[in-house]
Amino acid sequence: MRRMIEIHCENIREKRQWELGTSLAEIADQLKIQTEYPIIGAMVNNELKEMDYNIFKPKRVRFIDITHPDGMRMVVRSLCFILHKAVRDLFPNAFLTIEHSVSKGFYCEIDGLSDKLSRDTISRLREHMKALIRNDMPFRRVEMETEKAVELFHKVGMEEKAQLFRDRVELYTSVYYLDDTIGYFYGYLVPSTSDIPVFDLVPYYDGMLLRFPRSSDPIKLEDVVPQDKMFEIFQEHKQWAEILNLGYVCNLNDCIEDSNHGQEIIRIAEALQEKKVAQMADRISRERDRIRIVLISGPSSSGKTTFSKRLGVQLKVAEMKPVAISLDNYFVDRDKTPKDENGDFDFEALEALNVKLFNRNLNALLAGEKVQLPRYDFQSGKSMPDGQTLQISPKHVIIVEGIHGLNPKLIPDIDDALTYKVYVSALTQISVDGQNRIPTTDNRLIRRMVRDHKYRGHSALETLSRWPSVRKGEEKNIFPYQENADIMFNSALLYELAVLKEYAEPLLEAVYQNQPEFAEVKRLLKFLSYFKPLSSRFIPPTSILREFLGGSSFHYK
Repeated sequence: MRRMIEIHCENIREKRQWELGTSLAEIADQLKIQTEYPIIGAMVNNELKEMDYNIFKPKRVRFIDITHPDGMRMVVRSLCFILHKAVRDLFPNAFLTIEHSVSKGFYCEIDGLSDKLSRDTISRLREHMKALIRNDMPFRRVEMETEKAVELFHKVGMEEKAQLFRDRVELYTSVYYLDDTIGYFYGYLVPSTSDIPVFDLVPYYDGMLLRFPRSSDPIKLEDVVPQDKMFEIFQEHKQWAEILNLGYVCNLNDCIEDSNHGQEIIRIAEALQEKKVAQMADRISRERDRIRIVLISGPSSSGKTTFSKRLGVQLKVAEMKPVAISLDNYFVDRDKTPKDENGDFDFEALEALNVKLFNRNLNALLAGEKVQLPRYDFQSGKSMPDGQTLQISPKHVIIVEGIHGLNPKLIPDIDDALTYKVYVSALTQISVDGQNRIPTTDNRLIRRMVRDHKYRGHSALETLSRWPSVRKGEEKNIFPYQENADIMFNSALLYELAVLKEYAEPLLEAVYQNQPEFAEVKRLLKFLSYFKPLSSRFIPPTSILREFLGGSSFHYK
């Protein structure tokens, strides 16, 4: 007698009986599930699974395509594996390194080539990738003893992967094969190479840019957005990571094993950031006759506030007088606040600020006049004309920090020559391994999760549920203007994810499986599992990380 189990398919809102051990692919096929684009995975009890996953207990299943955030991640990981295989097929002694996200793609380099990476080489790789996709080759996930996985990666020269697996405590682990090429990607892949709808591989600086499908329209490629300054700051910090031999997580874990070395990494990372802040202050000081306003912008949890305070300290050291003006006091009255497409107040829109008043106040201050700044009462939603009274001299420099700092529409009435613009973001310098980069978004999300819990009493679930809206606002109001910066400051610290691990893991583990965000919880927990913990005891009180952990010597409103 066949044993049957009940499956609730959320796509069609029906419950059906299936034989024990039926795969997701068989269920989707027999139910003739239709999604906008081909099905590439499924949420099973709010946990991402591949299509060859077999069902042995009653489950709730929702099939997904590339338009789902996890579906896009599956496509991107799979595309990286295809590029990895193309490199191994054409250049067996060379190694692909996927460095970082830039210009709406991944910047990649190849080590071990006999000659410089040329346009012809990139063209050959692109055509080979297209052939792999046309051949409809399956990605195979193989469970094996961890010791065997270490041996296999060592055999093919992927030492950073071998060491990463060597540090794991699990007896068994999963690796992927594409034909005879072995790889590892933290997270699932699509069923087959043919599930990649579109891609491109183009020259980019000394390497190449792997381009992806658009999430909103996957049959088209993302536009290449020029990000020369962003690329420059990534490369600078990559060089520092290499100098310190901290390019990969396994290198950081080795340092953490030696407590003295772990403390030294903290000191070096903090000293490097302080040096960068001091250099900015010195430049502003040298140009004090020109620079009167410092505009600071950056995405959520980038550390803008602590950076602004540290810059203020360094400006005082340079014999200048910094004064801070909060854009939060320039909100328009609540009844004048614009609304988004859902009818909710859009406090992140530039139109939510009284731009005209802000410009009048700045011009008056620059002219040496005494100005009554506004005060915004968040409880009543009203702007009050009884804020701080301020008058400045030529020795003063005005610091303005906020998400619209680099938007030229913020100060249309101010001479641009009087400004110095800084973009702050947490641009993670290390990678999991050669083919697995660490998204800067994950770094910021984990920071925000820890801060929201400590200072606002929010659960990880609350932070995760708000994050898509935060990201949408960043895409609209911050990222389009980041290249307007005169300089970029990287607030990420080489060691920080090892510290954040112990704070974030308990928060994530408190999210239950019945929540839609559970898939994201599992992904982040797996990511954090690669890091060995590092104590926060030796982090100085002026560190940007203290903005999120607590223990800062700066005062935050």
